[in-house]
Amino acid sequence: MILNWQATYQKRLVDAASALAKIRRGARIFIGSACGEPQLLVRTLLDMAPSLADIEIIHFLDAGTTSYNEEKYTEAFRHNALFIGTNTRAAIKEGNADYTPVFLSEIPLMIQQGAMPIDVALISVSPPDSSGYVSLGVSVDITKTAAEEATYTVAEVNPNMPRTLGDSFLHVSEISAFVKNDTPIAEFEQKSPDHIARSIGQLISDLIDNESTLQTGVGKIPASVFPYLCNKKDLGIHTETFSDGLIDLIEAGVVTCRKKTLNQGKVVAAFCMGTRRLYDYVHNNPLFEFRPCKYVNDPYVIAQNDRMVSINSALTVDLTGQVCSDSLGFEFYSGIGGQVDFVRGSAMSKRGKSIMVLPSTTEDGKISRIVPCLSPGSGVVVTRGDIHYVVTEYGIAYVHGKSVRDRAMTLINIAHPDFRSELLAAAKQQRYIFQDQTLPVVLYPKEYEVHWVDKQGVEIFFRPVKATDERAIQELIYDLPEQFVFTRFFQSLKSFPHKVAMPLAAIDYNDKMAIAAVIGKEEPEGREKIVAIGRYINNPNTGFAEIAFTTHQDWQNRGVGTFLLQYLIRIAKEKKIAGFTADVLRQNRPMLLVFSKSGYPMTTHLEEGVYELKIDFSQENI
Repeated sequence: MILNWQATYQKRLVDAASALAKIRRGARIFIGSACGEPQLLVRTLLDMAPSLADIEIIHFLDAGTTSYNEEKYTEAFRHNALFIGTNTRAAIKEGNADYTPVFLSEIPLMIQQGAMPIDVALISVSPPDSSGYVSLGVSVDITKTAAEEATYTVAEVNPNMPRTLGDSFLHVSEISAFVKNDTPIAEFEQKSPDHIARSIGQLISDLIDNESTLQTGVGKIPASVFPYLCNKKDLGIHTETFSDGLIDLIEAGVVTCRKKTLNQGKVVAAFCMGTRRLYDYVHNNPLFEFRPCKYVNDPYVIAQNDRMVSINSALTVDLTGQVCSDSLGFEFYSGIGGQVDFVRGSAMSKRGKSIMVLPSTTEDGKISRIVPCLSPGSGVVVTRGDIHYVVTEYGIAYVHGKSVRDRAMTLINIAHPDFRSELLAAAKQQRYIFQDQTLPVVLYPKEYEVHWVDKQGVEIFFRPVKATDERAIQELIYDLPEQFVFTRFFQSLKSFPHKVAMPLAAIDYNDKMAIAAVIGKEEPEGREKIVAIGRYINNPNTGFAEIAFTTHQDWQNRGVGTFLLQYLIRIAKEKKIAGFTADVLRQNRPMLLVFSKSGYPMTTHLEEGVYELKIDFSQENI
C-alpha cells in the first residue's frame, strides 16, 4: 500500500458530502485547530445538520470562519471548547456550548487513553508529497493526535496549506477519506500594540538575556516584546504558537536558535496563526519544526531549554499572586491552554523565567486588574506557588518564594496609581501588611536607574529605593559591624524595626530621595542585595538637603560612595535643591574624603567631634 500510495489516495478521494455521509448521530467530531480549520468540511457538516443529532464538536481553538453555535443548529451540534475563541464565547456564556478546562499538554494523552475518544477527525492538509505524506501545515498541535486516534479521519487537501516540517506528517494510508478544496487558509491579523502594550513589551525585554529561548502567546501584549528585542543575540524559540512578528526577528538575525540546548537550530512550535506572508515563510522551511502538543507543551521537555522564558497574559492577579486567565468571574472567557505547561517548564529550566503580563486596568481605566482578591467564580489558572514575574506598564514584580506581605507590597507597586491607595487599604484590612504601611505618592522614577562598574571591575545596578526594599535595608544594617553602625547613626542600635526602616523605603522621590546600590541583578529580583544606600531629605525652609550614606564594609574603598554622591547631586540639582548638608564623625575619614570630591565648595564646622558640612551647588570649585 505504501509503495502504491497514489492508488490509495485516488480511491479515497471523494466529494465532501460523500466523505461526511458516514458520520453517525451522537458522534464526537474533532475539527482542526485555529487557522488549520477545514473550511469546506465544516460548511458541508453544517449543511448536513438536518440529518444529524447530538453531535459533539471538539475544538481546541475556533478560528471563527463558520459557526455551528447558532440556535438553528442546537439539536444537531453541541460545541465543547478546549480553549474559548471569539466565535464560541457568547454561546458558552448563554449555556449553549461547553468548555473543558484542561492543560494543553494533557489533551493528547486523554485522547490516546480513551478519556476523550474521537469518532471523527476533520483536518486540513497539504497535497501529498512524492512519498505519499501530507503535512498538517499550520495546525499540528493536538490535530495530529486526534487524526491518528480517530476511528474515521477526513482530510481536506488544500494546495494553499504550507508544507511544514517536523513531526507534522501523516501518510495517505492513515487517512480514511480525502476532499479537495483550493481556498485561502484562514488568516489572523495581529492587532498593533497600543502604548500600554509597548510599555509592557519594553519592560519584558529587560528580563530577556542573550541566548534565551522564548515562548509567547498570541496577543498584542505578549507579542509587543518583539520590537524591543532587536539588540538581543542568538535567541531561540520553543513555543506553542507564533505569528508574523517572529519573521522580522529571524530576518534581523536576532532569532537564530543556534544556542538552544534542545532542538538546536530549530524554531519549535505546535501551530501558527498569521497572514499569507507567514504561511509562505514556513513552507518547506527547515528552520521550523512543528510538533504535537504532547511534545511541545510537555513541561519536562520545555525545561530542557536553558534560559527558557515564557510570556503569557493574565486577566487578573490578586495580591497573593493567584492568576486568573480563563474567566471574568463566572463568565468563561478564554482557557487554560498551554499557559501552565510553559509556566512550570520555564520555572524548571536552568536560568529560566516565567512572566505573566497584564495591563494595570481594564480598557476603560475604571477597574484595576490587580485586585485584593479574585472575584467569585474566577478560576485560578496559575497558583500562588507557580507565579514568578508579573509585569504591568508600571513595572516588574518578582513574587516567587516571597511572603504574602512582600507579594502584596510588590504587586501594589505595579498597579495603576489610581488604585494603589484602595489596594493598600484592602491589604491592611485583610491583614496582609503592616497597619501603618505607606506608599510613595509619586511614581517610581525608572529614569534614575543606571549601571556602573566599580574599581574592582564589578558592575553595580543603582536604582531608586522602593517601598518593597524595607527588608533589604534592614538586612544591610544588621550586616554592618557595630562600629560601622555607630559611625553612620551616631549610636549603637540593638534593633532596626519596621517603624524605623519603613520611612527609609517609602520615600516621595522629590524632597526625599534614596538611591540603592544593588548586586545580583542577573538573578531574579528576589535575590537582589543592597550593598549601599545614599539618601537626602530636603529642608524646604533652607533649600538644602541633608545627605547620608550607608555602605556595606565589603564594598567600601571601591568608589561606590563617590559615585552615589555625584549621582545624588545630579538628581538634587534637577529638583532645584540648593545644596547638601551632612553630619560626619571626625574619625570617619573615608566619608570626609568622599565629600571633598563633590566638585563644589564645601564649608565645615567641627563641634563635639562631629563635622557639620555644607556643599553649595551655586558655584563650582575653581
